[in-house]
Amino acid sequence: MLRQLSLAAFLTRFATMLLCGLMLGCGNDGTQNLSGTVTFQGKPVPAGKIYFLPDSSKNNTGPSGWADIKDGRYDTSAAGGSGVITGPMVVAIEGIDPRPPAGADPSGEITTTVLFPRYETTIDLSSEDVTKDFEVPAEAAKGSPQSQAPVYTGP
Repeated sequence: MLRQLSLAAFLTRFATMLLCGLMLGCGNDGTQNLSGTVTFQGKPVPAGKIYFLPDSSKNNTGPSGWADIKDGRYDTSAAGGSGVITGPMVVAIEGIDPRPPAGADPSGEITTTVLFPRYETTIDLSSEDVTKDFEVPAEAAKGSPQSQAPVYTGP
């Protein structure tokens, strides 16, 4: 037995379902997008990766976020990226120059130059943070990967 609905009843039910769907969301995993710049020795980092790792030493847990660095910019919402959670974070930055160095073997083997070893710093992200800029200090090129005092510039 089919039951006919009036247009008004149909629209009311449809609007109710749509509203419920919007309130429940699409499985939000508690992350947010973050973007900004990464510089080294005052210049944009040409390429690399930036990772946002929850700082477990400060009881922050959850998924890690990451993004590619291209021409000194990163955006966790871009293809290949993943959003970040809020709270204390360890930020790990890897920078390379994708251009082959002078005198590189022309055999076609891919060659890049590592600008600095993996550099780490700490920050505390809030839900209001949508941009964070990072300056990797020149000293980072001299040593092994290590944590440094927070070095970032905000908007």
